Amino acid sequence: MLHARRHAAGADVSTFTLHLRDASQYERIDHVESFVGRDESGSFGILAGHARMMTALTFGLARYRPAGADWQYVALPGALLYFVDNELTVSARRYLRGAEFERMAEALERQLLVEEEGLRTLKESLRRIEEALFRHLWRMKRVAAP
Repeated sequence: MLHARRHAAGADVSTFTLHLRDASQYERIDHVESFVGRDESGSFGILAGHARMMTALTFGLARYRPAGADWQYVALPGALLYFVDNELTVSARRYLRGAEFERMAEALERQLLVEEEGLRTLKESLRRIEEALFRHLWRMKRVAAP
């Protein structure tokens, strides 16, 4: 459900500015009518004039609608969202932005597979380190025993 309220002066405010940033890029998108994202509590929407808020977006696709244009999609591996004074900032490790839902969903799926493989490799490395540490401790105990 999209939420909005009247601007403090009483006039309807119809757009806000979206700031997308990650470790290597920054984009400012003016005249955004709405944003839809997902956090641990579920889907939510933001319209201009929304109350100040902050949340952690979950892994997935968010979308926003520039004034008079079609939805645009942002693939995120999780992000921090902060909205205040009609400025929405989304900060992520990385993001991909585009107009084609299918292409963005595929890019997100590829990214998820890469991250899962990285986690699998990391877990395997940790397991090997742990085994080596236990062998070393066992040898130290055998040598130290009278």
